[in-house]
Amino acid sequence: MSGRVEAAGRWGLVAQFPAPLTARFARNRLAVAGLVVVCLFLLFCFVGPLLYSTDQTHTDLTQVNLPPGGAHWLGTDAVGHDELGRLMYGGQVSLLVGLAAGILATVIGTLWGAVAGYAGGWVDAVMMRVVDAGIAIPALFILLVVSAITTPDTAGLIVVLGLVSWLVPSRLVRAETLTLKSRDYVLTLRATGGTHGRAIARHILPNSVSTIVVAATFQVADAILLVAYVSYLGLGVQPPATDWGGMLSSGLTAAYSDRWWLIVPPGLAIILVVCAFNAIGDGLRDAFDVRGRG
Repeated sequence: MSGRVEAAGRWGLVAQFPAPLTARFARNRLAVAGLVVVCLFLLFCFVGPLLYSTDQTHTDLTQVNLPPGGAHWLGTDAVGHDELGRLMYGGQVSLLVGLAAGILATVIGTLWGAVAGYAGGWVDAVMMRVVDAGIAIPALFILLVVSAITTPDTAGLIVVLGLVSWLVPSRLVRAETLTLKSRDYVLTLRATGGTHGRAIARHILPNSVSTIVVAATFQVADAILLVAYVSYLGLGVQPPATDWGGMLSSGLTAAYSDRWWLIVPPGLAIILVVCAFNAIGDGLRDAFDVRGRG
């Protein structure tokens, strides 16, 4: 009997009706549009350089600040780099750092929140005071301090962003854990000698998938914005590497009113990708909403 209860609780609400879950997400046109936008940008940034090859390492002073034309579809920047090719390579850094940092932050926050909520008592109190203290310090301030101390590369940005962005997911997962740990299948597991780790791994985390997945999408969007903030201030990845925030900063510094191609494409890319991830998060949240299922 306890085995059936455990098996039923292992996936709980998450594993029920996977087809309606997909259908509910597909009915959200804004979320589907966001997914399409993200897929198109992934193809543009990672497949595009294979079809539109440019030199993003060496400067060419004979091709400085050229307007969009046949040879350079989006013109060139102040050192002769092809702007379309730079938009692709910059997007690789922005998307890679955003996705990796968002996933890292979600993993850390999920484990922290699950342990705090399941343990309860003074353990929960101490762990959540750490979270409250971290939330009180703006993430951008921490990034600026770290960037001023050391020159970050792509891996460094991922680690730093992940370590400053896990606080919100931890609170969400903790709240979900406080509800789940009193369910019958968790109590049955504990009564039959199951360990705390088994309860978290087999019941708490699988039944928190909806909260975790939704939080991850928003974390990715926030990470992309944070990368843009830091790079805009000149403290992101260093040349010849770049990202969309760095391109926007360089364009605003060097461009005049008639050099729109240095400003509009990277700014538009940041806006579209961040809005797309937020739309996906909203769609997933509605799709996972059990009360809204027919």
